[in-house]
Amino acid sequence: MIRSTTRMVSLVLFCALLGACSGYSDIETVSAVGRSAAVSQSAAESRPPDFADLAYAPAMPEDSKGHLMDVYLPDSADGPLPVVIWSAGSAWQRDDGKNRAEWLVANLVPQGYAVVAVSVRSSSQARFPAQLHDIKAAIRYVRANADRFGIDPDRIAMMGTSSGAWLSAMAGVTGGIAEFEGEIGTLGQSSEIQAVVAFWPPTHFSTMDAWMIEPCEQIERGGKLGFCHDEPDSPESSLLGCPVQECEALVRRASPQTYVNSSSPPMMIVHGQSDQFVPHNQGEALYQAYSQACATATFVSIPRVIHGQFPAVLLDSELTQGASIRSTSSNGCVIATPTPIGFSEDVVTEFLQLNLQQ
Repeated sequence: MIRSTTRMVSLVLFCALLGACSGYSDIETVSAVGRSAAVSQSAAESRPPDFADLAYAPAMPEDSKGHLMDVYLPDSADGPLPVVIWSAGSAWQRDDGKNRAEWLVANLVPQGYAVVAVSVRSSSQARFPAQLHDIKAAIRYVRANADRFGIDPDRIAMMGTSSGAWLSAMAGVTGGIAEFEGEIGTLGQSSEIQAVVAFWPPTHFSTMDAWMIEPCEQIERGGKLGFCHDEPDSPESSLLGCPVQECEALVRRASPQTYVNSSSPPMMIVHGQSDQFVPHNQGEALYQAYSQACATATFVSIPRVIHGQFPAVLLDSELTQGASIRSTSSNGCVIATPTPIGFSEDVVTEFLQLNLQQ
């Protein structure tokens, strides 16, 4: 278990980066900061967006940044490009999910991917399912502008961390469900995607406290004890507009497990067993839903990883020691039991190549 010293260092870094500690989000341990920062700085200096701050829908409210996207394209391409849409986590408390895309820009764009970094509205700006309406509007916008961006509208994946991973998973498993399309932005296009990569996703809000690695009352948040998802002011309760233990029907509606079926797009789920904010069980439960539906999914479980260690989890082999991988396939409902893996960025890129190939 990651003890309080590491956790406090992580939270200090998080606060310094985002200026707030009111929820969980993407944080890093000191051991991984150097390498992650180097990747971020190099990518930021070398690759500004080819299209910056594109409005895929009108701002709502007017001062929101939640309907903006950045598009990054390779310098050259032999044909229409596969797309990876990105949205970073913030416990649904920020509207800047298009930020922190540096690893994708540095690594996927040179390999011939278009990277589209998308922001959606925060929970203070709009309640669920508005965030799902937003990301589906962004996907439709990308598909409608395929010729403009030189992308293949039939090869779109989504990747995210934490609440961005929830958003990615929900976008993946709710393709074709009319109630989640919304009426904002570009209409008349499909919002379906072909693959998902989800890092430490919250997936069933009312079970999170029961699976915390230590009592939620002992978790430190913003210098205070107590980080319980069941509380009325928790990130999940704020997203739904009700305490999660008092609105189970809405909790189920916001759970990707509810919508998984045999036709759900392939999904890679990565979760740390030492995650102190979003229990490991959350990612595993989503994987089990895929397994029970005979859908295609991969689950990577990493003992030492705590919440928010992206992109360190892709770069630091010491951090990922003891990682295991298991999978389930829609082809014959075949299940592969957990086996050791040297997890790295190559595992993620191979998953994308496999599922976005022509």
